[in-house]
Amino acid sequence: MALSFAALGYHTFLPEYSVKENAAGLRPLRELAETVRIVREHAADWHVEPEHIAVLGFSAGGHLAASLAALWHRPELGLGENCRPDAAVLCYPVITAGKFKHPESIDWVTGGDEKLRELLSLENQVTEHMPPTFIWHCTGDESVPVENTMLLTAAMQRAKVPYECHLFAGGAHGISMCNQEVETPYPAAAEWVGLCKTWLNNQFNYIP
Repeated sequence: MALSFAALGYHTFLPEYSVKENAAGLRPLRELAETVRIVREHAADWHVEPEHIAVLGFSAGGHLAASLAALWHRPELGLGENCRPDAAVLCYPVITAGKFKHPESIDWVTGGDEKLRELLSLENQVTEHMPPTFIWHCTGDESVPVENTMLLTAAMQRAKVPYECHLFAGGAHGISMCNQEVETPYPAAAEWVGLCKTWLNNQFNYIP
């Protein structure tokens, strides 16, 4: 994934973040926020445009990216302006802790805490502070139901957050780049890469 986006003309950074039993207590969110802060603070050294930083995640990683996009401004979290992403790319993301949840992901990230469960049901946390978002999902996903994406896009529509959403017929979960290289060839959904490139370029006024 990183190599693919580097080929599109974007620097890519791959943070290692806490998972499973270590994911409770907002630890992954704070780790991602710190990553964005570090990249922004070192923008000149690393030849990064500090106002053109996007977060991208797949599945549970999509929940993490969406969490920062939706919650970065919350004063009680103390993440700060430097942690604000300028765009988000969400790939078949876990979003809700409600009816259409992915139980394992939500249980790990909340640690069973009901207040965190409410906070991290992200369709209920969308405000005008959320950055422009690109999101895609397959309707045949049996692990993370497509309703996760639909709930989020409905919330973004209500909050007037700019977004682009693509739903691909059939498919499955975890198909990533949707090609033979990752052993999940699905040409229809593979179009998401080009669509995302065009969207990002437009968001950041980038001409390859």
